[in-house]
Amino acid sequence: MGLLGSNFVRALLKQGNEVHVWNRTESKSKALEVNGARSYATPEEAVKGADSIHLTLSDDQAVEEILEKARPGFSPGVMLIDHTTTTAEGAIKRSKKWKELGYSYIHAPVFMGPQNALNSTGYMLVSGDKKLIDRVEPELAKMTGKLVYLGPLPGRAAGIKLLGNLFLITLTSGISDTLALAKALEIPASDVGSLFEWFNPGAMAPARLNNIIKDNFDSPSWELKMARKDVRLMMEEAQRGNAALAVIPAIAREMDRWIEKGMQDKDWTVIAKDNLRK
Repeated sequence: MGLLGSNFVRALLKQGNEVHVWNRTESKSKALEVNGARSYATPEEAVKGADSIHLTLSDDQAVEEILEKARPGFSPGVMLIDHTTTTAEGAIKRSKKWKELGYSYIHAPVFMGPQNALNSTGYMLVSGDKKLIDRVEPELAKMTGKLVYLGPLPGRAAGIKLLGNLFLITLTSGISDTLALAKALEIPASDVGSLFEWFNPGAMAPARLNNIIKDNFDSPSWELKMARKDVRLMMEEAQRGNAALAVIPAIAREMDRWIEKGMQDKDWTVIAKDNLRK
């Protein structure tokens, strides 16, 4: 019953569902009784009589621990729906394990914040047995703005969720470096914000990714040597202004590695070449 789980509960209650809740810190589950949830002291007690069990926990270890504690209370054929961000390997192993034990396990991670969970908006990812997912699709669709099926591989949803989170973390780190350089250049943060009122680099992302996937580095729009020159200028300005850059120095090292390979006249996105899975 963290930020995401508690708002999932509130939304399910508004839709007329009976919801039992459990949380390690009991006060968090008790707090939802005012919304109509029934709070229990143990996972085993909470799951008794449930048709579906939803988990929003921290990692693989927590999921496995809590499922084992709850297992004595499982009804025959209960549906286990795990919204936790986990490893792909963990999702695969749990799908196999619980199927062999006579239960259905679906990994359904989300791209949602707490407000999305409350408003049933955002994205929920699923993968694995299509017949199993079709059975639970009406229930999951009520919890999200869009339910995205990613194919039959049980670990694919977990992998795609990690990819999305990696990009969000990288994006935010880039914003942090942008603000650091702006500080060094004595440019107010408000001016950085106004830059993106007319400059939209996000619109370039799909085309850039497509060029990388196609191994299209021979017709550069920005040569690696020129991009590296700009990175040098950024680092010099940051150093002069006593600003610490987190991401750019690592990118500079990778650029230098590709320049040493003789790729300086290629499009600078060639630094992603080794990461392409054919």
